[in-house]
Amino acid sequence: MRPTDIRYIVVHCSATRASQSYSPEALERDHRARGFRSAGYHFYIRRSGAIIPLRPLEQIGAHARGYNRSSYGVCYEGGLDNMGHPADTRTAEQRTALRQLLEHLHTLAPQATILGHRDLSPDRNGDGRINPDEWIKLCPCFDAQREYHDISISPVSHATE
Repeated sequence: MRPTDIRYIVVHCSATRASQSYSPEALERDHRARGFRSAGYHFYIRRSGAIIPLRPLEQIGAHARGYNRSSYGVCYEGGLDNMGHPADTRTAEQRTALRQLLEHLHTLAPQATILGHRDLSPDRNGDGRINPDEWIKLCPCFDAQREYHDISISPVSHATE
């Protein structure tokens, strides 16, 4: 993939409890068990704020069906509270690391829109917006478009790929 092909930078959560560690090795193992060649994301951000590269940016990801050829995928460890309910569980370190990584990726692909996985759900009512009742998933469990609008302010286009 060339940076000029990138239309989206998609933020994900690992959908794991805030009280449990989910290592990059476990992520890799689980994605392979689902039939992927490797972990589907380009980057993984641990609770410590460590940014773990998973796939080279030149390689198509496996993180957002229908959008993999035109996106980079970034996942943070967490996304569920201690009871297993969807929640924004990002640590201060993750918030800092995620912003820095998104800023960097956006310099590589300045035309890309930063959004959450849930924002790629189909617009079922055709009003041009993806509303909460249309989300297929809650991932990344926070509003990535709003939080990172200062990095990426171009509107989302839901043209078929």
